[in-house]
Amino acid sequence: MPTTPVTATSTSPNGAQETIMLELVDEDGNTIGTAEKLAAHQAPGQLHRAFSVFLFDAQGRLLIQRRALGKYHSPGVWSNTCCGHPYPGEAPFAAAARRTYEELGISPTLLAEAGTVLYNHPDPASGLVEHEYNHLFVGLAQADLRPDPTEIGDTAFVTPAELEERHRSAPFSAWFMSVLDAARPAMRELTGPSGGW
Repeated sequence: MPTTPVTATSTSPNGAQETIMLELVDEDGNTIGTAEKLAAHQAPGQLHRAFSVFLFDAQGRLLIQRRALGKYHSPGVWSNTCCGHPYPGEAPFAAAARRTYEELGISPTLLAEAGTVLYNHPDPASGLVEHEYNHLFVGLAQADLRPDPTEIGDTAFVTPAELEERHRSAPFSAWFMSVLDAARPAMRELTGPSGGW
């Protein structure tokens, strides 16, 4: 099993390394504390707040991304448009919009809440655990993508049939089907009944 760094850090605008903290929650989504990001993902996993974004183009195709190979967790696998964790005290909607811009270089249009889902998915490759209370969002991608290569290795807009085929032939994140299935009602509302979602 690969060794995992002791902490997850980000670089602040002044170049200093900052420890990333997550918001711990109970099964009803109530905040109960905080934990350092990697510590929260160590087995058996601490339940924490997360978000997942699903953006579509004008043809009703879903934007998916392949996570960069340099990421410490689930590198090189396909997943939904954007996912991540709000900072403690940050609204999930604001975090979803922020990370979509940071990762893809776009601000989503008509971003709307699409419910929540709770899951616990161990990742056999890393030994880390995704135990998350996940806030779901759907919206439109109406600008040219400018992916951050440290976050994203590739992107694709896919129809439901193309997603099904890709899911059969390529590795996806452990949480992908949980968030996709939970977001489907809102995806259908956004893309219309003919979209096939």
